[in-house]
Amino acid sequence: MIDREKLEAIVREAGRIALAGWPGDGHVLDHWEKTPGSPVSAIDLEVDSFLKKELHALLPAAGWLSEETVDAPARLKEALVWLVDPVDGTRDFIRGRTGWAISVALVNTRRPLLGYLYAPARRREEGGEFWSGEAGKGAWRNGERLSASRRESLSGARVPAHKLAPEDADLQLVEQPNSIALRMAMVAANEADLLATLRWGFEWDIAAAGLIAREAGAVVTDAFGRPLNYNKHDPRAFGVLCASNGIHAQAVERLAERAERFSA
Repeated sequence: MIDREKLEAIVREAGRIALAGWPGDGHVLDHWEKTPGSPVSAIDLEVDSFLKKELHALLPAAGWLSEETVDAPARLKEALVWLVDPVDGTRDFIRGRTGWAISVALVNTRRPLLGYLYAPARRREEGGEFWSGEAGKGAWRNGERLSASRRESLSGARVPAHKLAPEDADLQLVEQPNSIALRMAMVAANEADLLATLRWGFEWDIAAAGLIAREAGAVVTDAFGRPLNYNKHDPRAFGVLCASNGIHAQAVERLAERAERFSA
């Protein structure tokens, strides 16, 4: 049995480490591009190293898959695997904005068992935003149980984005954190009704938030409406669709042609 209090303490300490180097508080940050358009900072690597050490000590049998660690095929042999994005939303982190979070999920036989998000730069008077979810037991933010959007009509749905395609002009824009995990969590907290992406993405981006949203009552799939599995040989999926149960099928139908076109 995993020590959940210890796990929460580890995730919170990771957030403290990240906040100690966040430019939003005036800190000077060393950052660069891994590949064109893919930023990373010294804090990403520091948090990744801390989490790898502490989570391995907490659960030595679990494998490891992280955005900032070279992938090791040995993880494929493990039933339990940590999926980690040490700083999800690095662009907002580098710019001193608050839309970033620590993302940690424990996957058991390809399904998320535990998921934690910590956004220490948000709601600072409350010590940040701390999100958690456990398979079959629900999801919470700062101790309050979450209940996802129950919207039934796609038209008018709240979407965390900066702009909309012309064919989606009937949707409503709301705040868009750079962190995709936080955008999914907004659906879990009934602050948005729909989050959809139409690009290839990685498991570590969505595992924790996907569990939190699902446990709050949302539906979480790839862009085609197919179930998401984790700890795959190729740790990618095309798109993510996180929506209220009432509009998920409508969103899949609306996005079907675009998903086929962009995934080719």
